[in-house]
Amino acid sequence: NLSTVSEFVFVGLSDVPEIRLLLFVLFLLIYLATMAGNITLLIAISTDSHLHTPMYFFLANLSLLDLSCPTIIVPKMLGALLLEHKEISFSGCLFQHFSLIAVVGTEIFLLTVMAYDRYVAVCHPLRYPSIMSTKLCAQLAMGTWATGFLNSLLHTSLVFTLSFCGPNKIQQYYCDIPPVLALSCSSTHSRELVILLVAGVLGSGACVVTVVSYIYILLEILAGNSPGIWHKALSTCGSHLTVVCLFYGTTICTYVRPSSTYSPQWDRVVSMLYGMLTPLLNPIIYSLRNKEVKCALKRVISQLT
Repeated sequence: NLSTVSEFVFVGLSDVPEIRLLLFVLFLLIYLATMAGNITLLIAISTDSHLHTPMYFFLANLSLLDLSCPTIIVPKMLGALLLEHKEISFSGCLFQHFSLIAVVGTEIFLLTVMAYDRYVAVCHPLRYPSIMSTKLCAQLAMGTWATGFLNSLLHTSLVFTLSFCGPNKIQQYYCDIPPVLALSCSSTHSRELVILLVAGVLGSGACVVTVVSYIYILLEILAGNSPGIWHKALSTCGSHLTVVCLFYGTTICTYVRPSSTYSPQWDRVVSMLYGMLTPLLNPIIYSLRNKEVKCALKRVISQLT
């Protein structure tokens, strides 16, 4: 007497109308601020010739990802808070899941490429223009997007080819891997192992490249005795290192663990960090710590006003 699930229902963040309205206003403001910050950064990078360099090219790609991530999950969440429309079709859940994992995966690989870019800038400054050519930058950017989408295709196919025939309430406000796996009436053990293996290999590989890049940067700084080298290195790498720590910390807490340790309440909090706050903070971090970006933003604002 088992029937196939045709739609899922999100468990709301709160059942109290006053709290739902407060959360709606809060998340709407965060979403609008995220859109404004990343769009402004994109405009500054595209219109200011001083920012037409490899570092800002990759930063523009990061802003595109930071626009996409909250756009995938926030509108549906706002609708659930305001209208109590918590249902999502099976195909809609699949598409949301695929898009989100693609964006998260692409951002991991993009941050790795940005770490390599910082390594070349600090350790090989004279050869930087020839190494980080326009062609190589385009190939690296395309490679990160392609790898992210292929990784998401594998994860989505492993999750959504399972049988769903029982409860359909997702203990989350969007379609994520752990809460969707928890609803399957099939055995998920083997697929969880594959997901963890693939994510572990790709994630650890990206992490190793990032760590090694910064080890070489640190060794280069320690080997040089020129005055102001620490300040120069911090201004060159500080923003990226801050973003890397923030992003890796939240995604590891969410994904790199078996589903037996899944905690809905904890995951909602952590997923808000990388799904909403990280895209909001990234343009702020790069703007506050970078004189070139601040000058470009001032020129953009002056032109608009």
